[in-house]
Amino acid sequence: MIEIFLAFSAGLISFLSPCVLPLIPGYISYISGSTLNELLEKKSINLFPIVLFTVGFSIVFISFGATATFLGSLVLDNSNTLRIVAGTIIIIFSLQIIGLINLKFLNYEKRFQADKKSGVFSSILVGMAFGFGWTPCIGPILGSILAIASTEESINKGILLLSFYSLGLALPFILSGYLIQKFMIFSKNLKTKMNVINKTGGSLLLITGVLMITNQLQALGYYLLEYIPFMQNLG
Repeated sequence: MIEIFLAFSAGLISFLSPCVLPLIPGYISYISGSTLNELLEKKSINLFPIVLFTVGFSIVFISFGATATFLGSLVLDNSNTLRIVAGTIIIIFSLQIIGLINLKFLNYEKRFQADKKSGVFSSILVGMAFGFGWTPCIGPILGSILAIASTEESINKGILLLSFYSLGLALPFILSGYLIQKFMIFSKNLKTKMNVINKTGGSLLLITGVLMITNQLQALGYYLLEYIPFMQNLG
C-alpha cells in the first residue's frame, strides 16, 4: 500500500528535520533523568521511558489522523474535489520543504515545555507535549500525511496511516537512545546533509501531490503490489 510507505517515510523525514533532530539528545536526557555526560558514560540506557515518550506523541498524531479521515468522510460525495484539494495542499507543503517558496506561517514553531513529573505516565505526557508543541514545525510533512488521511474511506485507514507515520518517527528515536554515543556523532555529521534530506523528502511529497491530483496514486499502489509482493502484507 503506497500510502503506508509514504506515511512511514514521512515519519523518518520528520525525525531528520532541523527542529527535531538537534533536540533529540536533550529529550533523551530529560526523559531518562540523566545529563548528557552521564548518558555518554553509560554502557546501557533504560529504553522504557523513551518508548513511553514515543507512545505519547503517537497518541497525538494518530488522533489527528482519525480526525482528518472523519472530516474527509463528511464530504465523501465530493471525493474528487477533496482529492484535488489534498493534492494541491501537499504540493504547496512540498515546495515549502524544498525551499522554492517561503510561507512564514509554516515556519512557525511553538514549543511546549513540560515540567518534570514523577510516575509511570510522565514520559507519555512529555511525549504528548512534544506531539502538540512541535506539530507546527513538522507541519508541512505531517500535514501532507493528514491530507492523504482525509481522502481515506474509513477512520481505521486514517489511524493506520498515522500509526505508520508515528512508527517512522518513533523507531529512530528509540534507536538513538539505545546508541546515544553514536547518535551524537551521527547527528553532528548529518547537519551538513540537511539540505539534501529536505529536498529529497520534499520531492517525494511533490510527486505524491501530483499523483493525487491526476488520480494516479492508487495506480502506482497497484503497480507496486504487483511487482513488489511483500507490500501486499501492508494493505
